[in-house]
Parts: sequence; structure tokens; C-alpha cells
Amino acid sequence: MAKKIEMQGSGAKPAGASSTQGHLKVGEIKAGTIVMRDGTLRAVMVVSSTNFSLKSTDEQNALIASYQSFINSLDFPIQILMQSRKLDINAYLEKLRGILEQQTNELLKLQTQEYIEYVTKLVEFASIMNKTFYVIVPYSIGATKEGFVAQIKKLFNPASMITLEEHEFEEHREVLYNRVEHVASALNGMGLRTITLSTEELVELLYNSYNLSSASAVRIKSVEELDLARLEQ
Repeated sequence: MAKKIEMQGSGAKPAGASSTQGHLKVGEIKAGTIVMRDGTLRAVMVVSSTNFSLKSTDEQNALIASYQSFINSLDFPIQILMQSRKLDINAYLEKLRGILEQQTNELLKLQTQEYIEYVTKLVEFASIMNKTFYVIVPYSIGATKEGFVAQIKKLFNPASMITLEEHEFEEHREVLYNRVEHVASALNGMGLRTITLSTEELVELLYNSYNLSSASAVRIKSVEELDLARLEQ
């Protein structure tokens, strides 16, 4: 379910006071695209990780060369964002306990019990975090010349927003997603998987970014999702 991107206090809002959302640079989110208040666009891709330290020297050098080539191929800026969120593996542990109860082989039963105890203690005594990597691809429609009066109005009304016509939005979005395809192709060439976030996923990302105290932990349900190479204490 989509959530409104704002940070509200628990008390009643004083008369004439503006919400925090009115001061954000995000104007709206539609068609998998963030429309900023200045009319520029953003697309966000989530990117898989790779364990660089476990690769051989030749593989590391090849990966560095590929990344260098990727950066040099860009004629537009990108932003790389990493978020760390607490890991919730209760669902995974419950699934293991269910397997333990049905296990008939005594040796496997013992090993499963020991594994459950190990993971439980690991989570109990260490703050286990999951790293998620994002690449933000922007597109600027172009700077517009503003008069002195327009600049003064913008100072006193920072929440003002440039509105795009639908056909203009589609044209600029097409250019933006050409950039996204270029970035995705280069990252795929380095063995990294990419997914472009949808509208609801973008809303969820921004909501959790501005509401850290209420953001839910990352829930792990299967061992395939538990990538130990991406965990940190």
C-alpha cells in the first residue's frame, strides 16, 4: 500500500504551519519516475552486490577495469546510494523449527538444532544489518532563465513546483529510461543484477528514508535470501 511521504508530529498542527512534505524536493511520483519540484526527473535502480574480497586477483582487476570503463562511458551524473537496515529473520527461524519438528534423521535433527541456536545467538548479540544498493539516474530538462521577481518568489515559496504537461513528461521520461538502460547494461556486464523500482516501490523507499524510526526491518524467509556476504555488524 502506498504511503504518504511526510513526517508528522503526534500533536495537532498549528494554524498556518506547513507540513514537512511541503519542504521536500520531491513533487510527485508516477510511472516509476520521481518528478522533482524543479521539473527534473529521477529513476532509481536497486543493484545486487558482489563479494570483491573473495575474487581472485585477475577477477578483481577485471571488475575494476569494467567499472572504470562504465564511469568513463557516462555523459550524465549518477548517484550511488547504500542503505543499511536491521535484519529480521524470525520467519526464517520459524520455518527451520517447523522442519526440525518433522525431521526423523537424528543426525540431521541435531545439526538443524545447532544451526538454529547459532543463528539465534548471532542475531541476539550482534546488530545484523542488510545492505541495499541503489543507483539514482537523473534527467534535467534544462535550466530556465528566471527573472529577478521569479527568483524572489522562489525564495519565499520553496515548495513551488514546475508542472509538466503529460506529453512533455513522456518525452523526458523516455530520455531518462534510455539512460537507465545504458546503466543497467553496463552493470549487468559486471555481473550485477538490476531492477528499476516501480511507483509503489519508490514511495516505499522514500517513506522509509524519511521515517527511519517506523521503517520495518528487512524480513528474511529463506536461506537463499540470507546473503552472508552482505551482512555487517
